[in-house]
Amino acid sequence: MTRTPFGERLRAAMDAHGPFCPGIDPHAALLDAWGLPDSVDGLERFALTCVEAFGGTVACVKPQSAFFERFGSRGVAVLERTLEGLREAGTLSLLDAKRGDIGTTMAGYAQAYLSDDSPVRADAVTVSPYLGYESLRPALDLAAATGRGVFVLTLTSNPEGASVQHAVRDDATVAASIVDGAGADNAAARARGALGSVGLVVGATVGSAVADLGLDLAGSAAPILAPGLGAQGGTPDGLRRTFGDAMPQVLGNSSRAVLGAGPGVAALRAEARRAADDLANAASRR
Repeated sequence: MTRTPFGERLRAAMDAHGPFCPGIDPHAALLDAWGLPDSVDGLERFALTCVEAFGGTVACVKPQSAFFERFGSRGVAVLERTLEGLREAGTLSLLDAKRGDIGTTMAGYAQAYLSDDSPVRADAVTVSPYLGYESLRPALDLAAATGRGVFVLTLTSNPEGASVQHAVRDDATVAASIVDGAGADNAAARARGALGSVGLVVGATVGSAVADLGLDLAGSAAPILAPGLGAQGGTPDGLRRTFGDAMPQVLGNSSRAVLGAGPGVAALRAEARRAADDLANAASRR
């Protein structure tokens, strides 16, 4: 079966539902805020409530793997059910796992998240390139073969990130080399005017760093995951200033600001729709 490339499926979902991706981040404080126990049972109720609220109503949903993994095998089983629920709802999933390694180990991570027969398969996964962009090749190639996507950490908003991402080697910053790598892998999609399937993760609160580093995000044809809206200080108008011509490629992400509306399904859904509408309006302004 030939599957439509992830980038094209994401573009269609963003056009239909708005460029917003809520997170599913069941950490202890949020479980408590929802009146749930910090246990596998609480985890399951939290995650499946999010699936019910977001499924079919947003472009993409981003479960954070760490908050499931902390409960061991039973937590991973809940993650499997969460991803299955999103598939059944027809909603794209982006698993935030930030995996990165070399050789057969990277291939193993790729098989875990991007193969058709894995129980924790997602439509896309986040990866870390700091063993070198080409170390991601097993994931990049398997994603291309199965119609899935990867989002590569590029420019993060944590203070420590700049020491690596802004570093210069051979007259180019590390961040620029990642953008160039994604652009090369997205060349075929760019040639036909489509969104590529190799995405970039660029924080919503990096401010002028994209311009300061001369990153050609628009030319990369990469979908851009921009975490940090809401609780971390990112705003739709701030995204427009940060991303400029690349704004149509941006998929805004928020977790705490939306999840704080829970535990009611209707309130969660309404908050996600409000965020999606705000981002769509910001993207449409010139």
